Amino acid sequence: MSSEHARVLQAEPQKKGSSGFGLWIGGVAFTFFIALLGYFLAKIPGFDHIGQLACSIIIAIIYRQFFGYPEIIRKGITFSSKRLLRVAIILYGLKLNIDVVLHDGLGLLLRDACVIAFAIFLTIWLAKILKADKMISLLLGVGTGVCGAAAIAAVAPIVKSKDEDTAIGVGIIALIGTIFAIVYTILRPFLPLSPVEYGAWTGTSLHEIAQVALAAAPGGQDALAIGLLAKLGRVFLLVPLCFIFMYWMNRKNKGKGQSDTKIEFPWFLVGFIILSILGSYVFGHSIPVSTGVMNGVSTATTWLLTAAMVGLGLNVSLKDLRTKALKPLIAMVITSIVLSVVTYLIAL
Repeated sequence: MSSEHARVLQAEPQKKGSSGFGLWIGGVAFTFFIALLGYFLAKIPGFDHIGQLACSIIIAIIYRQFFGYPEIIRKGITFSSKRLLRVAIILYGLKLNIDVVLHDGLGLLLRDACVIAFAIFLTIWLAKILKADKMISLLLGVGTGVCGAAAIAAVAPIVKSKDEDTAIGVGIIALIGTIFAIVYTILRPFLPLSPVEYGAWTGTSLHEIAQVALAAAPGGQDALAIGLLAKLGRVFLLVPLCFIFMYWMNRKNKGKGQSDTKIEFPWFLVGFIILSILGSYVFGHSIPVSTGVMNGVSTATTWLLTAAMVGLGLNVSLKDLRTKALKPLIAMVITSIVLSVVTYLIAL
């Protein structure tokens, strides 16, 4: 009896560990399942302009309101929102062609730096006037100035953003950015801009790479090429911006006497830089890589980022959304309009 009892006691931890691993896998799978639902929702006319990322976040938020947070699989969901998010940002580095930016876009790079600074400071200033949530407004300023969801995801852990604030910021930036891209395509036939001028305007003012492609494509190949080039310059500046935020946060903590709370170094940015270098100078040059493989990696990046954002979206409550998101949304929309007008006048 005692030996059998001992075997039972030894088996229980194994069973518990196995169950824990299964729940962890279940949590990760759950985020991808909602990402899949978002993918199909984005195929429906109307939602196809919003995109998979925003659709998935919407589904995650709705699920949270009706069914609550799935606590039993929290570890897997947290893994998606933290670890998979960093993997997605690292892979995102392959979208940045450093060689093209440095050789053909130095003038645009200077303009992009001004756009980033303008968007962040204007959003923060408007948020102060409107008494809006500071963290969400900061994230929206970064997303508006740099590269949308990816920029928010990269900066969020550095500035110690809550998961729900990050999810709110990403959802807003994806939705509003898409609306602006559609408006650009509608206005295109009526604007006195050459294809190159129109492309430069879209690339320096719109939020996501996909939104720039959507808006610039109607202007032709020249507009699309210059639009993506201008956008890549803003992506290029994401890394130095993150280090600026690290310095600012460390100074802020030190000023409050919190010298023991130094900001953790964002090692995923090192991966981002390495893959940017490999994608720019090695893959397709020293090491042959087919277009199909690169497209596959790009698709995987989208799915990983979407699953991560689902994990963040599950932390959002509609009550918080109503009380915290409206004023930052107003600040961000005003900033986006002003940015569009200013960059349009520069493009003329």
